[in-house]
Amino acid sequence: MTKANNNIVWHGHHITQAERANQKQQKPCILWFTGLSGSGKSTIANAVEQKLFQLNRHTYLLDGDNVRHGLNKGLGFSEQDRIENIRRVGEVAKLFSDAGLIVLTAFISPFQKDRDMVRQLTKPGEFIEIFIDTPLSVCEQRDPKGLYKKARAGEIKDFTGIDSPYEAPKSPEIHIANNDIEIDKAAQQVIDYLQQHQYI
Repeated sequence: MTKANNNIVWHGHHITQAERANQKQQKPCILWFTGLSGSGKSTIANAVEQKLFQLNRHTYLLDGDNVRHGLNKGLGFSEQDRIENIRRVGEVAKLFSDAGLIVLTAFISPFQKDRDMVRQLTKPGEFIEIFIDTPLSVCEQRDPKGLYKKARAGEIKDFTGIDSPYEAPKSPEIHIANNDIEIDKAAQQVIDYLQQHQYI
């Protein structure tokens, strides 16, 4: 730790997370959508947020590509940068949750240790891992950004699912098999979980 860091002291808030949550009539949490590129993470996360909005819930969606346009603009795709990408997103998600919001994040986040790192930042029950389980063949067929084609051609190195592994969650809170399922039904699975566990 540097000398400068020794002079940094956490400043407590007069308003607590519980008070912010009570004002919004919801239990704050982080909905962490993980899955391969093209699995449908962002699409389903957006559908979930729309449903929550219609229920008058307070939310914010952090999307992988969008965050790399700003907060994580300077990060590349090396292993170290990928870890830092997830760490930063985890810290931001934690702040939004502390504000009493239901936070949705859509990131490949291929490594279990990185997802566990974010979970450890939060309180018990605050981190909800959502595995968008879509076969690689289906993701490649969709290939909405043309990334798999580039990876197969050797134009992109260390691409998750091709020449870099994806570690599927072992025990996610929500497991959505996103193959031949309507987006609305996939999103409703998340809403049902939140209602059953009294987040909303």
